[in-house]
Amino acid sequence: MREPVLDAANRIRRLEVQGARNVAIAAIKAIEESTKDSKATRKETLLRELSDAKTVLFASRETEPLMRNAVRHVLHAVESSDETSVKALVELVSQVSGRFLESLKMSKEKIASVGSKRISDGSRVLTHCHSSTVTNMLRRAKHEGKTFEVVCTESRPVFQGRITAKELLEAGIETTMIVDSAVRYFMNDVDLVVVGADAITSEGNVINKIGTSMVALAAKEARTPFYVVCELLKFDPDTIHGDYETIEERSPTEVWKDAPSGLKIRNPAFDVTRREFIHGIICEEGIISPDSISELINRKYPWIFEAT
Repeated sequence: MREPVLDAANRIRRLEVQGARNVAIAAIKAIEESTKDSKATRKETLLRELSDAKTVLFASRETEPLMRNAVRHVLHAVESSDETSVKALVELVSQVSGRFLESLKMSKEKIASVGSKRISDGSRVLTHCHSSTVTNMLRRAKHEGKTFEVVCTESRPVFQGRITAKELLEAGIETTMIVDSAVRYFMNDVDLVVVGADAITSEGNVINKIGTSMVALAAKEARTPFYVVCELLKFDPDTIHGDYETIEERSPTEVWKDAPSGLKIRNPAFDVTRREFIHGIICEEGIISPDSISELINRKYPWIFEAT
């Protein structure tokens, strides 16, 4: 296995690369660099190397369909190509990777444009964990001249909410941090909730940072609109066939480094928010109902189902 892929996988596993978009970018760049360094002389050999890279990267983080779809897209392009020259295929990987990364950038801006319209002047927004797509949307609203406040959670146990808070303050957005368990206390004081997503299932359910489902429950009870902000490519095609999205469990030391001997600690990284709690999914195609996700993916990204 080429060094760039192993290095990227290790950085992803150690959470040195955070956020689904950043994980996908790291994986794509690692594959592109590894392919350029390949000593393969036949297409079959190059495909085996790409398949090995796929296995390593997929194993680095269980709940990362955006990364998996990015890798699938590159492999599908090579597999379906009539080209047999390794040199030409290496160039194809570079071209496909470049286009994919550019499309991610464009989708992020489209999402920001759509989502910023949901932010009203003088409003208060609550968010959970850290999503570069969410913070980009909030920055867009600020750039448009809107004055609003954001309430963000700590997002224990790794405190990703601190990343969100710092980015928002740097953007000049008034920000308040609360502990996760205070969400219901503040829910009646906010106008809407916006969160990111790590995965979307074929049923329209959303997998995101642990605690998201509790935020959604509190929002439902308080009648506060709850939006998910993410790219459509976070759709997990495996769920079409009945598989459940794997919920990664991380080290207990993230929760308590010096825990008493014999204490059991569970540390799931994600939970599932069912579609009936989601007001809408803000994506590059606009604001859509969670129920329509599979149909939209099939129309816009049909290769996802061919590359599984």
